[in-house]
Amino acid sequence: MKKEKTVFVCQECGYSSPKWLGKCPSCGSWNSLVEEREIQERVRVSRKIVPKPIGDYIGESYERLKTGFLNLDQSLDGGLVPGQVLLLAGEPGIGKSTLLLQVCNFFSKLYGKTFYISGEESPTQISMRAKRLGVDSENLFVYPETNLEEIVYLLEEERPSLLVVDSIQTLFSSALQSSPGSVAQVRECAFRLSEICKEGDIPLLLVGQVNKEGVVAGPKVLEHIVDTVLYFEGERFSFYRLVKVVKNRFGAGGNVAVFKMSSSGLEEVPEPSAFFLQERVHSPGSVLFSHTEGSKPVILEVQALTIQALYTTPQRRTQGFDVNRLALILAVLEKEGKIFTRDKDVFVNIVGGIRVEEPAVDLAVAMAVASSVKDKKIEDVLVLGEVGLSGEVRSVHSVEERLKEGLRFGFRRAIVPKGCHVELQGMDVLPVKHIREAIDILL
Repeated sequence: MKKEKTVFVCQECGYSSPKWLGKCPSCGSWNSLVEEREIQERVRVSRKIVPKPIGDYIGESYERLKTGFLNLDQSLDGGLVPGQVLLLAGEPGIGKSTLLLQVCNFFSKLYGKTFYISGEESPTQISMRAKRLGVDSENLFVYPETNLEEIVYLLEEERPSLLVVDSIQTLFSSALQSSPGSVAQVRECAFRLSEICKEGDIPLLLVGQVNKEGVVAGPKVLEHIVDTVLYFEGERFSFYRLVKVVKNRFGAGGNVAVFKMSSSGLEEVPEPSAFFLQERVHSPGSVLFSHTEGSKPVILEVQALTIQALYTTPQRRTQGFDVNRLALILAVLEKEGKIFTRDKDVFVNIVGGIRVEEPAVDLAVAMAVASSVKDKKIEDVLVLGEVGLSGEVRSVHSVEERLKEGLRFGFRRAIVPKGCHVELQGMDVLPVKHIREAIDILL
């Protein structure tokens, strides 16, 4: 039974309405509802899945597949899993296609036939890049196609070891009348491909376009369908690139892999902490922080600059840190630490282009601002802790692992919250319970 239905769907969040609305009631976006016609086919399911006790699945394991980059494998907790669906997102020209071509080249030589589905570039353009990168595997096949049914037919006839789709926003299904890139098309194409690849234990790499806010374009449901979400970050005119694991169902999220862009492609940087600290200058406003969202901590440099305000309203600017969080920290510094910034412009930067969202960086940001205001250097000491509105320094997680990473790079002092104080041989760990104590120790 086929039924044709016309709805208005929000291109930002996927909300559907029987009539057009100027503002989406779900996400608040203006002029984002687009008319779509869908043909829904009701299928009677005859095969039933028999439920099993959870103990029957505990002993099952899966083999990890290598990507050719050791640091990328470590970020994915050992490599790819058969049937894993990954979404790689990044700015245009950042190097997504370069990374995928190098992964496909290694993968095809080690595991066999690999398909690269190109919806944005012609085979000639891909071959020119492949020649520059030295990609010459006979098991790497390029298929310029955007029709979902043709790709599904190819997968049923040929069972590759890896499937790459560049990009998911260019695919369309003939069963839907909406244009490529719409909510219905992206959702349908991603679901169909992931379903087939999971049944055949084929790793699937989807490239996702990003919007002006820097997040994956299209419906948010796309990130729920996939198993792993990777963000390719970095400045286009810089040599370095970061691959951050935002979500990972087969391991820890938050891990970072660092690459260097060269004329022959991407080269991995084995030590991310060394990369972030290699150009550090000992000056007022510079504080070290041990950051962790995944399984491996990374040492970052937090920089702050304060100057006399030129206008009535002082500026507050951040790079890699929430500007609203900075406003709270400045208020606490003024009331509890007697560090006044009401007549100063304050700029905060997380060096290396990485964005830190965990509250454990609060104390490092506060000490960097205080150091800049007093124009006093803070020596090589790790600073971590969450700052409350009363000036108290609250506990954070994985303190021992963070300190061990600092000890590995030669840092011998650390400021930590008193509630999670640990003893570590070779390092002088100083516990504090209020922001005033940290200011007295460091400044």
